[in-house]
Amino acid sequence: MKFEKDETFLTGRLKSIGFAVKGALKLITTEHSVMVQSSLVVVMTIAGLYFGISREEWMFQIFAFGLVLSIEGLNTAVEKIADFVHPDFHERIGFIKDIAAGAVMFAATTAIVIGCFIYIPKLV
Repeated sequence: MKFEKDETFLTGRLKSIGFAVKGALKLITTEHSVMVQSSLVVVMTIAGLYFGISREEWMFQIFAFGLVLSIEGLNTAVEKIADFVHPDFHERIGFIKDIAAGAVMFAATTAIVIGCFIYIPKLV
């Protein structure tokens, strides 16, 4: 299959959006960690509606959701590429995968801290 670049601005952007939506759906439907995180997005959105969080709190919460899901997507891509390049266990590939997983941990920790700043005052 030969790749043909779409040179027109509008149809090229529409195709790019289509690929992005396809990738997001693949992430949500095939990756267990993204399924869990997407479920947490739903739960925290319901919590935000219940507690009536402010506009600024919504911005931080949405930023946290996007951060975690984006980094998780990049982590998944790194893992898939690494497995494609070297399907058997290799110390260097393991190192690369660990670093990508560490990036997810930083994002998730940031999201948890943001959630604590928003919801702990509402609970006490």
